[in-house]
Amino acid sequence: MSNARTARFSRRGLLAAGGALGLGAVLTACGDEDKKDGGSGSADEAKSGPWTFEDDRGKTVKLDKVPANIVAFTGVAAALYDYGVEVKGVFGPTKTKDGKADVQAGDMDISKVTILGNVWDQFNVEKYAALAPEVLISTTFDSAGTLWYVPEKSKDKIAKLAPSVAVSVYDRQLTQPLQRMWELAESLGGDMKAAKAVDAKKRFEAASERLRKAAKANPDIKVMAGSASQELFYVSGTNLSVDLEYFKALGVNFVEPSEEAKKATGGWFESLSWENVDKHKADIIMMDDRSSAIQPADITEATWKKLPAVKAGQVIPRSAEPILSYDKCVPLVENLAAAIEKAKKVS
Repeated sequence: MSNARTARFSRRGLLAAGGALGLGAVLTACGDEDKKDGGSGSADEAKSGPWTFEDDRGKTVKLDKVPANIVAFTGVAAALYDYGVEVKGVFGPTKTKDGKADVQAGDMDISKVTILGNVWDQFNVEKYAALAPEVLISTTFDSAGTLWYVPEKSKDKIAKLAPSVAVSVYDRQLTQPLQRMWELAESLGGDMKAAKAVDAKKRFEAASERLRKAAKANPDIKVMAGSASQELFYVSGTNLSVDLEYFKALGVNFVEPSEEAKKATGGWFESLSWENVDKHKADIIMMDDRSSAIQPADITEATWKKLPAVKAGQVIPRSAEPILSYDKCVPLVENLAAAIEKAKKVS
């Protein structure tokens, strides 16, 4: 798919589709790119000595000391917060229209961070510069390493102000970016031996085993990952999204978009009119919980209400952009396991 075509898909419906495509050239990270040690030493060493981290683009950032003035995509900031690392500024969905914390902000106190942009293509470069940023951290949803929610129009100005770090959430299982975020938080001074962090990791492993057993015991239960907009219903494929790839590896039986449809969207999803929302048969529907998507309770389409899974009350939320801490990913796994355990075959 060409870059131009990718951009059109992204602006039209990508955020609602539960996936993400590249939206331009990669933001170049400053610093030494030849160092390949994958991260810094211990957190104690990082506090007083130089800081080095190799990100998932293969780019290495080197600073004289562990960065204190951190700016991050909201979901990344929320994950770091769970490990005791706080940021100065955020960009991405942070505050809802009623002033409350967006679902992607996790447990952060959003009144204590500078919000540089709350919606797509919004990033206040002047405010960013005023924070004297030492590093910018985001996720990346493509093989090129494009920084998520860093606008194409201002990426060059942003890149000049601080080096960047990217954690990839593209075409890999959830456990990989979870581990990378753990390593990043540790390098930034997070206490990874804290009871909260250790316990969350154990709970995630237990939840994963529960899901594996549930899927094995109920192989006929079909699960569909969907997302709603005013005009279209999107069905996500499992091959590129970190959560769906992981759940599939644990044995969950997913509905898959047609190959033709996936080719048209770079492999991410299939777009359906509301008249054709019953194209795929499913027993459980996982619905995108992001504020950019219409939530199940607000869907008024009659065709939606007639779906067997909807009528049976077998609709659960899905975090299409998981907060990459073990604590926040535990309920994602547990909720799906519980849904499969008690689901009725309705498709």
